[in-house]
Amino acid sequence: MGSTQGGITLGSIFGIRIRIDWRWIFIFVLVTWNLAASVIQPAQPGWGNGVAIVLAVIASLLFFASVLAHELAHSLVARRFGLPVRDITLNLFGGVSTIQREPPSPRVEFLVAIVGPLTSIILGIIFLLLGGLSVNAVQHPTTTLARLNPISGLLLWLGAINILLGLFNLIPGFPLDGGRVLRSIIWAAVGNLRRATHWASWVGQAVAFLLIVIGISMVFGTNVPVFGTGVVGGLWLAFIGLFLNSAAVQSYQQVVIQDLLTNVPVSVLMHRPVPTVQANDTIATLVHDHMTGTDDHAFPVLQGEHLVGIVCLHDIRKAPREAWDTTPVSTVMTPEPQLAVVSPQDDARSALETLVGRSINQLPVVQNGEVIGMLRRRDILDWLHQHGKNVAL
Repeated sequence: MGSTQGGITLGSIFGIRIRIDWRWIFIFVLVTWNLAASVIQPAQPGWGNGVAIVLAVIASLLFFASVLAHELAHSLVARRFGLPVRDITLNLFGGVSTIQREPPSPRVEFLVAIVGPLTSIILGIIFLLLGGLSVNAVQHPTTTLARLNPISGLLLWLGAINILLGLFNLIPGFPLDGGRVLRSIIWAAVGNLRRATHWASWVGQAVAFLLIVIGISMVFGTNVPVFGTGVVGGLWLAFIGLFLNSAAVQSYQQVVIQDLLTNVPVSVLMHRPVPTVQANDTIATLVHDHMTGTDDHAFPVLQGEHLVGIVCLHDIRKAPREAWDTTPVSTVMTPEPQLAVVSPQDDARSALETLVGRSINQLPVVQNGEVIGMLRRRDILDWLHQHGKNVAL
């Protein structure tokens, strides 16, 4: 287990890194408390507070394990079709798989999107069967829960919540799974990913607006079928609507950016001349002769004319200040075998995917073994601004 900026890395499954957003802790505590106080104790007051809390913690952990299974299904199918998956992050809204490239066809989009909700629904059915759900239990779940032992009650709750999770994700609100299924259908019909994303994004924004309206209505006491009423539930639903609206807009924006960058060579966007340092230059030389007075924070490191690494502003912190005059940059740089590089003929869209996928800010542009430029995130931003797109990368 390790800590990263904005979250905790738990490890990896099938080579996919599993992370927890710090804010996930809040929703875990909220779900556990609500389950113990509003579901378990009212149904089984004889179990006592200790049993209710322990059971609620176990149920919450199993629920988020189910969410992880949902996201893992997306990721494994995506990888099956050659789409790179950086990680899975559990967050405030459940989880998200970071798939680093848009699907190549409507069929792949459909399969990657639909497998998550299907996984949740299948898990729900399994849990319900294990919990001994009957037709009467569907009609009177609280009464049935009161007659169950703790294990059966836990399984019953997990079954119902997984099915609800699967059905909620099938809502056609892009970028929810249902919205992506809708986009795949539109894409297959019109043959254009950008246009399909535009229409799916509009539907997603409409669904988001509806959730906001329903949430506000619940806050003011309206009893909405399925959703119920209450300030906490209403605010949460409205918050989900706001998040969904923002995600729909950003998802369309990302597709527009990728569309604009397709078939644009890196040579059009790269920064040159590129400032370089020699491997035997000291950190003091790097700071005083190269970094001071410039806005460059990354420098290719050369041995003669050959690229041997790259040194960035944060690498300087690896050496104490008093050692700068005697420490060569080669001791703190990222060595060449660990670098991602591009050629001037490479597609700018692929280069952006590399920048985002590796969480780096620049790529050396190499031709015939020599560094001829640097492609930075801000170079891409400047080019997009020139074409009327004000975005953040």
